[in-house]
Amino acid sequence: MAPDHRDWTYMAADPFTDAVDYRRYVREVAQYPDRQDYAVIDRDADKAVGTLSLMRQDPNNGVIEVGNVMFSPLLKRTPISTEAQFRIMAYLFDDLGYRRYEWKCDSLNAPSRNAAQRLGFRFEGIFRQAMIYKGRSRGTAWYSIIDADWPTLRQAFQEWLAPDNFTIDGRQRRALSEIRAQVDRHRRASRTTGLAMPSCFRCSATLIRRT
Repeated sequence: MAPDHRDWTYMAADPFTDAVDYRRYVREVAQYPDRQDYAVIDRDADKAVGTLSLMRQDPNNGVIEVGNVMFSPLLKRTPISTEAQFRIMAYLFDDLGYRRYEWKCDSLNAPSRNAAQRLGFRFEGIFRQAMIYKGRSRGTAWYSIIDADWPTLRQAFQEWLAPDNFTIDGRQRRALSEIRAQVDRHRRASRTTGLAMPSCFRCSATLIRRT
């Protein structure tokens, strides 16, 4: 379930030595009152392939953060990791009515920052010297999606996840950022024409509460 070894430098947790060490970690984080951990299940393989957490929950203000995203190499070059992120966003915005969804990471964690931007999070700035961990001072990069952004992002995810966006060998035909830009243009135009945009979506992943 761990990210590539090079990414642990920027993770709050340390690499797990074995299954016992991982179970100890799960029991520890299960005690946090404002954190819910989810397992990402590959339905085709019927196995857990990653985890993510909802944390710093503030339902009164409609704000919540996603963090501790640990996706295994089994998710590489598959749409499941994107679908898992989409499904948790849909749950928060559509089902629970949250107004703001946050992504924060070490400012030096380029893979995490690239992932946030690819998923449609907007960069809001860096909190300099926000904390000390692993023997150094860390700046924290802040990203967010708000409810006003969500209709465009939801449509873009659905378009990207549609079966006809992938070749037989599983390669994407259009990038998520390309589709998002096109959806945004179409949605703006639809405000004047009144035309609705179609949607198509396939389900390959399941999110299951882990703690």
